[in-house]
Parts: sequence; C-alpha cells; structure tokens
Amino acid sequence: MQTSRKHRLMILFAGSLLGVLPLCVASTVLAIPGFEQERPFTPLQMEIEKQRMRLSSTELEERRDALTRLGSMHHPDASRAALAGLGDPVAIVKVTAAGAILSLPADESARHLIPLLSDKDEFVRRETAYALGRTRSRTAVSPLVEVLLNDKLDSVRGAAAAALGEIGDETAVSPLASVLNPQLGLVATKRKQKKKKAENPFVLRAAARSLGQIGDRAGLPTLISALQNEQAEADVRRESAIALAAVGDSSALPALRQALTALDPYLSQAAHEAIRKIQGSTLP
Repeated sequence: MQTSRKHRLMILFAGSLLGVLPLCVASTVLAIPGFEQERPFTPLQMEIEKQRMRLSSTELEERRDALTRLGSMHHPDASRAALAGLGDPVAIVKVTAAGAILSLPADESARHLIPLLSDKDEFVRRETAYALGRTRSRTAVSPLVEVLLNDKLDSVRGAAAAALGEIGDETAVSPLASVLNPQLGLVATKRKQKKKKAENPFVLRAAARSLGQIGDRAGLPTLISALQNEQAEADVRRESAIALAAVGDSSALPALRQALTALDPYLSQAAHEAIRKIQGSTLP
C-alpha cells in the first residue's frame, strides 16, 4: 500500500522535531514505497503543516502563534489551514484566525467570517467586522448593515460602519446616512424605536468617513446636515467636511464656506482643505 501524502508529511515533520530528519528532506525523495511517485514537499508546505499541527495544542498562546505565522505567509493554502481557528473556544484565538484567513479569495474569506458577526463576544464581533472590511467583498455588505443598525454595542456598530466604507458599495449609503442623521436617513432601525439617546460620536465619525469613502452623491444631504449641526461633536463635523471633500461635489461649497468661521480651528482648516480640493485651486 502506498503511503499517503499527508501521512508522509507527518513523518517528515515528526522526524524534524526529533532531530532525525532535517526539514530540507522535504525536497528529497525518501525510500518509502510510493514516495517517488509524487512531487516532493516544498518548504512552504512543510511550514504550513507544522503550524496546522500546532493548532491542536492545549496551549492558547501556541495556537495563537500558529495562526499568526499562517497569516504572515500571505498564501491561500496557509489561510485555509487557519480556518480551523475560527471555531476556537477562546476569543483572542478566533480573532487571530479572522486576520489569518484574509489571503483567501475575498468572497471565500467573507463567507467564513460572516457567521462570527453573531458571536456572543463583543471583541470577536468587532474585529470580525474590521476583517470583513479588509476583504472588500460585497457579499459582506448586507450582514454588516444589519450589525450597524441593530447591534447593541457601539464599538461593534462603529466597526461595521468603518468596514462598509472600506468595501465601498453604494447600497450602504442609505443605512450609513440613517445613522449619521436619522431625520434624513431612509432606513428605519430597531434601535430608533427602542431608545432616543444621542448616537455615539465614534459611530457617527465612522459613518461620515465611510460616506466619503463610498463617494456617492446620495450621501451629500446627510453630510452637509452633519457639518452644519452646531450641536454635534466637533470631530463629527470635521469628519463630515473631510468626507464632503472626498465626494467632491460643488453643492457642498456653501456649507463648507460657512464652516470657515467655526470656532474650532481644526474644523475651519478641514473646511478650507475641502473647498480647495473641490474647487481644484488654492483659496485666496
């Protein structure tokens, strides 16, 4: 019976740990029946298998380190080996795995990450949202919108808002607008019905920034309204000015000119830069 490729790899790895076989033996042919009939293992394959085996360790830090190493290889095969970490019972290991699988094709990464948006742990949900943004997969937009509108924790909602900007899909404009300015937003949310408290500034900044990243003119009324809202946090208004510059539509110029006289010098500077960018010339 011929020895399977996986079995042979385990023999090689075990031998290297014991000092019996050097790791470079993977590039040679061993005198075991069937070895000569397949291509030799590469150093990369050997390293992936080494880290895969470490994922079964009872030591948390060893599993985490293995996932970190798999992610640092930036190779689809290494990311597939890291998929096992998504089911780890420890939150920090799950989060490390979420980052380690991002060398898979975008939609494949997103498919494996989306279920973690429902994890009971805030840290896992938040970091999964950020990871989904890095995939740039449009299949993640709808699940992220659901988190943005309905998750109970602002840190998770802010991460979802930021991720939607990274993906850049126009269908996220209306949900983001509904968060930045509920009066102008077009999406009804469960959170609106449950409470009236002011929105978290971090979530508002993330929503404004993402509207700018997406760059769709449909977000202009909301961004202009946020810029003109003198009751809003100064950094939310600044982020709205920066976002208006990113959209680059001249209809925002009157509101930006008005913001030039704001008491907050950073807001005034942001408005100045936005006007210059939209006009394509330096202000006098």
